Amino acid sequence: MPAPDFSAAPSGERGTGVRLEGISKRFGKVTVFDGVGLEVSAGELFSLVGPSGSGKTTLLRIIAGLETQDKGHVYIGGKAVDALGPAKRNVGMVFQDYALYPNKTVMENITSPLLVKGVKKADAVKEAREMAELLGIGETVDRRPGQVSGGQQQRVALARALVKKPDVFLLDEPFSNLDAQLRFSSRKFLKDVQRRFGITTIYVTHDQSEALSISDRVAIVGKGEVHQVGTPKEIYASPADEFTATFIGSPPLNVLTVAVANGASSPLFIPVDGMKDGEYRVGIRPESMTLGSGPNGAEVTALEFAGRETVVYLKVGGVEVRSIVQEAGGLQIGQKVRFAVLPGAVRVLAGGSR
Repeated sequence: MPAPDFSAAPSGERGTGVRLEGISKRFGKVTVFDGVGLEVSAGELFSLVGPSGSGKTTLLRIIAGLETQDKGHVYIGGKAVDALGPAKRNVGMVFQDYALYPNKTVMENITSPLLVKGVKKADAVKEAREMAELLGIGETVDRRPGQVSGGQQQRVALARALVKKPDVFLLDEPFSNLDAQLRFSSRKFLKDVQRRFGITTIYVTHDQSEALSISDRVAIVGKGEVHQVGTPKEIYASPADEFTATFIGSPPLNVLTVAVANGASSPLFIPVDGMKDGEYRVGIRPESMTLGSGPNGAEVTALEFAGRETVVYLKVGGVEVRSIVQEAGGLQIGQKVRFAVLPGAVRVLAGGSR
């Protein structure tokens, strides 16, 4: 089903900023967060991305009021909402499993939050029908969730959350149950919807490519810590630490230890301009390594075909690194090759002078 065209529609003006200040949360003896702070601008599409168990969903639930923090404050629109329950924070939330009522029609699902707020049924039905048409599911309103596709169920959940005109839109892994092709089309759909309504949106995902593709800014979350906040380009090009460096990118950054002495490095020869003698942890993007010639001799240990590109695994000086090439040609496992690291491609993560 084609996505509705939002290109000519005016943007909404309901964006409301969100600020987290010193948020701490424990479950028993386990500390999930300790003093976390974040600020999301009004109208921004902001993603919390990290591996499973990193605490990102807990943070989203604290914003929604579904979990209570042990310390710290949540501000929505500049006002502390710590004492307010979920219903009074005026947030819309879409869960991973959509949480649709299986015995109610699509129309009944979409109108449910309006009826809870006391909106007259006729008005609720009118608003729900307009929202369903806008999101391209108008023909499904008389069916039950089990009678529509996974992609349509997702839009029903979005419509139910949006119809009550929330100040903040919270999404917890909303595409995880969709197949790869539908996930891809859903990304653009969500971005179009978010721009159309102008609602501050906080999106939780473990899929870093998803976060980078749709977000204005991203927070990298790992083991209860916010490692870095920035635009997708900033996060990708300049990871702040080794956790971010190894989590972002597909394939991820090559991270290894090199020793610099007298203007040269080992076991990998890299551009060392500005690096004093010493030991460093460095990151090198696979696409920044050029095969064919250069100061590094290596052995091809594996090849991974990835459509337009091939990931080449190289063993050099007891270290294995990955390179991306557009054309693998006649490369074979066990073949000896030479390669170079492009100038400006080395990111110093620790050690020496940063």
